[in-house]
Amino acid sequence: MSDPFRERLFRLIADLVLCHSPSGAEQEIDAYLLAWLGERGIPANQDAAGNIIVRIPGRDGSRRLAITAHKDEIGGIVKGIRDNGRIEVRKLGGAFPWVWGEGVVDLLGDRATLPGILSFGSRHVSHESPQKVYEEERPPRWETVWVDCKCSRYELAEAGIRPGTRVVVGKHRKQPFRLGDDYIASYALDNKAVVAVLLLLAESLRHPGPELSLVFSSKEEVGGIGALYFTQRNPIDELIALDIAPKSSEYPIVSDRDPVLLSQDSYGMYDEALNARLKAAAREAGFAIQHAILCQFGTDASVAMKWGHVPRAACLGFPADNTHGYEIAHFGALEACFRILETYGRT
Repeated sequence: MSDPFRERLFRLIADLVLCHSPSGAEQEIDAYLLAWLGERGIPANQDAAGNIIVRIPGRDGSRRLAITAHKDEIGGIVKGIRDNGRIEVRKLGGAFPWVWGEGVVDLLGDRATLPGILSFGSRHVSHESPQKVYEEERPPRWETVWVDCKCSRYELAEAGIRPGTRVVVGKHRKQPFRLGDDYIASYALDNKAVVAVLLLLAESLRHPGPELSLVFSSKEEVGGIGALYFTQRNPIDELIALDIAPKSSEYPIVSDRDPVLLSQDSYGMYDEALNARLKAAAREAGFAIQHAILCQFGTDASVAMKWGHVPRAACLGFPADNTHGYEIAHFGALEACFRILETYGRT
């Protein structure tokens, strides 16, 4: 990879992906973000909901713009611990065991992080064993799989593993992988890839047009909780969410490198006037835009607009394969998101 911008973006994403941040247990990425911003002299604060906020005064004090990128990732949550030490897990956000597959997961205990194996059971079995159904009829579900740390209930308790403990894909499995010069593949690109973009915007947009808030939002994957808290307490005229955009045959998202503007998702409509202004900024910056409406999808922006916290909202997304799994994205789309919002933020 010879392009300096892409090289820096890859390094940032790699750092961010390896910071565990399941919804509501985001301390590891919080520490990274605050240190990164502090080292560059960019003032930031963290509110009571866990959002990290960079406020940048604008030339036009009558316009208030916020751009969000959520810093949490999907994961699991411990429901119970059996007498044999096997751990029962349920989803936190849109995580599915058949997507993660058997392999190492990390349990973020109160006193220690323990590795465990997400387990589906043996395959050398007949129909007398419950695992046989996975081979012939249906995928495994959280209710029928378990995590095995090979620890006793006492050892798990000593580490602070309990109902409510968060579970994420093991770090060694999350290391991003490059496919040629153009693509990056990893778990948790949703939404660490555009958290990296937002960091670069914090560095670049030192003299924006509007009053600007860059919000690294918390607990988005479980209902946009951080963004709702922020928008309820801060008057915002326009809210733009940076997020992923799922590629699928049902959506007209055909280019890997062109960002996507949404008109609608599961939570409601986006603002078409704001979309038009973002499209104009894209033309000015020299990038094309794709349009889509999405099902089974929501963002900080659509949730906040649905609840009447903001009058105008938009979502600018980067196309990705295998969303909420081992995601694949094009560096060109991420750079385009950066350049478009840099252009828009300066006007």
